[in-house]
Amino acid sequence: MRLEPVTADTYRAFLASRAGARLGAGFLQCPSWATVKEGWQARLYGWGRQPRTGDLDGVALVLLRQFPGTRKYFAYLPEGPVVDWSAPLDGWLDALLDRLRDEGAFAVRIGPSLTYRRWDAARLKSSAGPGVRLGDVLATEVDPLGTAVAEQLRDRGWRRCGEDAAADAQPRHVFRVPLAGLGTDDMWSGLHQAWRRNVRRAHKEGVEVTVGGAADLPEFFRLLRITEERDGFRLGRSLAYYQRQYAALNAEAPGRMRLYLARLHGEVLAAHTMITVGNRVWYQTGASADHRREVRPSNALQWRMMLDAHALGADVYDMRGVPATLDPGERGYGLLRWKLGTGGEVAETLGEWERPLAGMTNQTLYRAFQTYLGRR
Repeated sequence: MRLEPVTADTYRAFLASRAGARLGAGFLQCPSWATVKEGWQARLYGWGRQPRTGDLDGVALVLLRQFPGTRKYFAYLPEGPVVDWSAPLDGWLDALLDRLRDEGAFAVRIGPSLTYRRWDAARLKSSAGPGVRLGDVLATEVDPLGTAVAEQLRDRGWRRCGEDAAADAQPRHVFRVPLAGLGTDDMWSGLHQAWRRNVRRAHKEGVEVTVGGAADLPEFFRLLRITEERDGFRLGRSLAYYQRQYAALNAEAPGRMRLYLARLHGEVLAAHTMITVGNRVWYQTGASADHRREVRPSNALQWRMMLDAHALGADVYDMRGVPATLDPGERGYGLLRWKLGTGGEVAETLGEWERPLAGMTNQTLYRAFQTYLGRR
């Protein structure tokens, strides 16, 4: 198996192929994501017998960030690479590391999208209590492939970025609603009764859900700032970031990123973004106003987005990150409880792993990089 640079068109054609679709690439591994991330250089690679001609078995978007004062780079593969993780790792991973060393990388971080453990909604609801964390609860299912890959990475000198999921740049714990094989009636009955009641109330009150466009992004961002202030978090993103993301993803595939708006009497009360790649759909970011929350605009939005995901043929509706707490007294539990109402499950992915590349200089830079991250 060979590793070579590939064009964006070759890369996208592989993701759209039957073989590529089986690997379940996320939007962070699409070529368009390189345009979204400012301050990084991007490389597109493919593995296969003849990568440049499109005879591929896997691909990777690599982001390179220069270490200040040097010609060395930190290499990052967000939720990647896109490969068959059941195949022997050495066949493709060594080639990737050799290539990145030639590119001047001193360290590499990868984000295998494999699932390690799963917990269903019923088990998590019954386990909630003071001081309880996800890791304290017996998993509904442990994925043997995820476990095996984690062991293989450790054996090859990779280290998990931290036992605390907060050390990862991308969420380690995600919430997913399985849709494969379900009808819309099944989806509706899968919602918790409080969710069904809230969706009905939104419709009764006159909440209207529509798909907006680029011109509505400033209103979405205004509501996002209100949400950040209310809920005590900061994403650290600008309006320009979302405008760039919306333009880049939709230029790659029209409709890849959608903005949903919930209005009452013409006023936007909530706005959520949705991203589609192949048969996977993600609810990415949600925002809502401080007033008229009793009409439940966010529940109406999510139900419409789930229906649209189902109509698009999605196997899963991914609601992205959730906190690891099951303590009702902690603020983060409210987000998890809200998502649990959809009847889905929490999945713990393998998280992000990294390692320095061979050589004394690379080892020294990596230690300096770790010190820098620890001071941020």
